[in-house]
Amino acid sequence: MNVKPDFSKNANMAATAPAFLSVWDLHAYYGESYIVQGVNFNVHEGEILALLGRNGAGKTSTLRALARLDDPQVTHGEIWLDHQPLHQMTSHEAAAVGIGLVPEDRRIIPGLTVEENLELAQIAPPIGWSIDRLYELFPRLGERAKQEGVTLSGGEQQMLAIARALARDIKVLLLDEPYEGLAPVIVDEIEKTLIHIKEQGITTVIVEQNAIRALELADRSVILDTGQIVFDGTAAEVLENEALRAEYLAI
Repeated sequence: MNVKPDFSKNANMAATAPAFLSVWDLHAYYGESYIVQGVNFNVHEGEILALLGRNGAGKTSTLRALARLDDPQVTHGEIWLDHQPLHQMTSHEAAAVGIGLVPEDRRIIPGLTVEENLELAQIAPPIGWSIDRLYELFPRLGERAKQEGVTLSGGEQQMLAIARALARDIKVLLLDEPYEGLAPVIVDEIEKTLIHIKEQGITTVIVEQNAIRALELADRSVILDTGQIVFDGTAAEVLENEALRAEYLAI
């Protein structure tokens, strides 16, 4: 008889270690579709977590739930950030206490220059990195400060989307498919930036189909399958476990 391997170290169990960002028994729906099914995990301050899984596993839905967006609809569970109850907040309130989401489509505002996109992010407190500091982090954006944001290359738009998140005073950076459609050399550049952001003490949760690149960057990984956690451990463990990758990541 074939027995399916169990990689779920902490699957469906509330984590107990002290954490900066904690998700407890999270359930969420898109309409009648049950997308996130009792998810629990912790992320520690300054850590990079790779949230992985096949298409439809519930990764983006979990990320959007952390940002307190209207879809998916969270029906049960708790989300805590630095002892603050995100699950009781709106998306604007979550942003104000330190959640910064960079969505897959980047949401660069048409008609505004690079600098105007950054200035708009700082129109209300809490203010994060100065625009000069962001240009030091992303020199290409400084060179294109007066160029309309939507006319940038895909890689430059991704840089702008990350810079816009940092323009706010964020504690957690949520990244949805940041490498999609980008050349490897641009991915290298973005990863160097994410390492620098980590060195500043900012926590990052990254959803990415390029699982190997995400795992090589991350400290830890959570793997979802049909809305449930099937693995919670170090990124190195996933890289070393061929059976786990084949079962849930198809790599």
